[in-house]
Amino acid sequence: MRIDKKYCMSSFLTLRTIYDHTLSFDERYVPLLFEENNDRNIVNNSIELEQILREEVEKACASGKAALALSGGIDSAILAKFMPKGSVAYTFKCVVPGINVVDETPSAARYAEECGLEHRIVEIYWEDFEKYAPLLMKHKGAPIHSIEVQIYKAALQAKEDGFDTLIFGESADVNFGGQDGLLSKDWLVSEYVDRYSYLLPYKVLKEPLMIMEPFLKYSKDGLMDVHEFNRHVYYLESVGSYYNASETAGIYLGLPFTKTYLGPALDYQRIRNGENKYLVREVFKRLYPEFVVPPKTPMPRPMNEWFKSWTGPRREEFIPHATDHLTGDQKWLVWALEKFLDILDD
Repeated sequence: MRIDKKYCMSSFLTLRTIYDHTLSFDERYVPLLFEENNDRNIVNNSIELEQILREEVEKACASGKAALALSGGIDSAILAKFMPKGSVAYTFKCVVPGINVVDETPSAARYAEECGLEHRIVEIYWEDFEKYAPLLMKHKGAPIHSIEVQIYKAALQAKEDGFDTLIFGESADVNFGGQDGLLSKDWLVSEYVDRYSYLLPYKVLKEPLMIMEPFLKYSKDGLMDVHEFNRHVYYLESVGSYYNASETAGIYLGLPFTKTYLGPALDYQRIRNGENKYLVREVFKRLYPEFVVPPKTPMPRPMNEWFKSWTGPRREEFIPHATDHLTGDQKWLVWALEKFLDILDD
């Protein structure tokens, strides 16, 4: 493991992960990064997808100690249909006192009632991020994605309630064309770097690096192969966040969609005509014929509200006032990076 703090800082801001798995911030912390699994089942149609998901949920529930993380979206709703009757389903609810923020609990409650599940709510507060983020960063050996705090708190609650497995609907989007904004056009490499990067390092760091290797790897003749980039680069980053949170909490992670892999070429035209994640939609419509497919929303994180009064980083690595006009999610990345650098100093 080689130490390259500058690379790691820029890679985290750009990709939310350390892309080069041979590098580390510091010799005391080896990054815990997810590696691609090779035991995935090729999926050719929605019938095959449904069967594999059903089998994976049944395996995860075999011990009788599995619970489901249920959002308001269709991915976890599909998995809810395969849970044993009476199983527990947890839904995250972020709370900002005095402010109404995105709340998935009503939609999730409908799915839970339809499937005969016991619905429980895990409330998430900013104080949870302050409390749990350092622990998660030390375990990961790197700054974290903000969803890790929510997953970790839910996992702690599930353990306290007697469960040893928590099942999520993660990776359906990246495997089956759910990221319609990223798949909406043919991107030049330079365009996609600007579109995909969570925060371009030169905007906040005094000594930034441009992390181009992953973009160039999944490009040809100056154009991005977006689907391949997403289901390799984005996939590893996103799934890695779930694994770090669950491992830190000491609970087994069930991710049925990670056992699948789209075999045929992705139908970009269907996605661009408004039918994103079309195979997953077909499964949902079979299982919930009376339900309307809800609009996609990311896991709720009211970062704009939580970071509204944040004055920005104070460490020497950062440009003063560089965060003044960033989004809440971008401010989180800077906050998390500074917090991890403080941990290294300690």
